[in-house]
Amino acid sequence: MADLQVAPWTLVIPVKRTAIAKSRLAAAYPQHRPELARAFAVDTTAAALGSPLVQAVLVVTDDPLVAADVTAAGAHVVPDLPAAGLNEALLHGATVAAAEFGGNAIAALSADLPALRPAELTAVLAACTAPRSFVIDQPGTGTTLLAAAPGVALDPRFGVGSALAHQASGAMPIELTAIESVRRDVDTAADLAHAVQLGVGPATADVMSLVLGAATGTEGLAC
Repeated sequence: MADLQVAPWTLVIPVKRTAIAKSRLAAAYPQHRPELARAFAVDTTAAALGSPLVQAVLVVTDDPLVAADVTAAGAHVVPDLPAAGLNEALLHGATVAAAEFGGNAIAALSADLPALRPAELTAVLAACTAPRSFVIDQPGTGTTLLAAAPGVALDPRFGVGSALAHQASGAMPIELTAIESVRRDVDTAADLAHAVQLGVGPATADVMSLVLGAATGTEGLAC
């Protein structure tokens, strides 16, 4: 079995078009929901690229603004040619990753981890020594990262109850402590508040400044 502590990694990050992404944030952030979704993806991508174990990040998206932002950050963009859902996008990205970065381990990473810390991601990737591993999200039912050793099929099963689905498929849960930033995906206003407490990346922080400005009637002056 490959030793993933020294294997380089290619990360696949799927990003839904921001016009329809993060619908559960709409009530709390009606004006800034698309901007928040875009910022989450940018901060997640930048943090992932900051890990010394990550050789490349492939962002699977059909959103042109996200594509431009993550390309500027150093990621590769893969069009969502299947356009058939999250797992299909990840399978497409993993296929491209295996072709372009053969021999690398591959991990699917959620795009909504605005507080992601490169050091915590590095610790997680170093702990992925099983053929397939995964990280359970903060609520305890979902998945924020699914990893596969070189040559092992990713077999993503994201969706409702994905933690149990991934474990049932043979993936091993990563049980490290102090990896809150890897587990803190954002779907609700409460999730975002927790991410802000952890410390979000610059793109999300900029949007949150606009949110604060809008709430106080000084959006144009927010900094």
